[in-house]
Amino acid sequence: MADATFFGRKRDKLGVLVFKDVIDDKILMWMHIDSEKLKYYKFLMKTLEERGFTIQGVTVDGRRGLFTVFDSYPVQMCLFHQLMIIKRYLTKSPKLQPSKDLKAITKRLTTTTETRFVNKFNEWYINNIDFINEKTINPETGKEEFTHRRLVQAFRSLNKNLPYLFTYKNNPDFMMPN
Repeated sequence: MADATFFGRKRDKLGVLVFKDVIDDKILMWMHIDSEKLKYYKFLMKTLEERGFTIQGVTVDGRRGLFTVFDSYPVQMCLFHQLMIIKRYLTKSPKLQPSKDLKAITKRLTTTTETRFVNKFNEWYINNIDFINEKTINPETGKEEFTHRRLVQAFRSLNKNLPYLFTYKNNPDFMMPN
């Protein structure tokens, strides 16, 4: 598992990047960081490989670019982080029916199979494609924008991360956390 966390205020820039073996529950490597950059993940991964560690797979929070850093390994997107992304876009209590439906599908992410999830997600998309693609003119800029921007963002997040949401189930021998 690889993750970064920061302490104090943003301007303090006190952070740590940790690589943890979830099977043995041990911290393998860590380093102080001032920001969460991909180069730090690459450095720690390369150091682990040089020291002879076998990396079976990696669970990450979905930070942009992380999937490419670990592209030679099975990568699992943290389901908690994915659920929080959806909650941020759709809110705790969405008002629109398509948003409610997508939130309901997403809530089952931790208890369903990949096939069932993908089928429900695709069915939802087909049923709501016109609603998702609806656009209006922004009166301030005069530019065309998605009418339901937050729903589009939630959809795009799930769609982009879909290949990484069930890695832990597809590789049960690796004992990857979800």
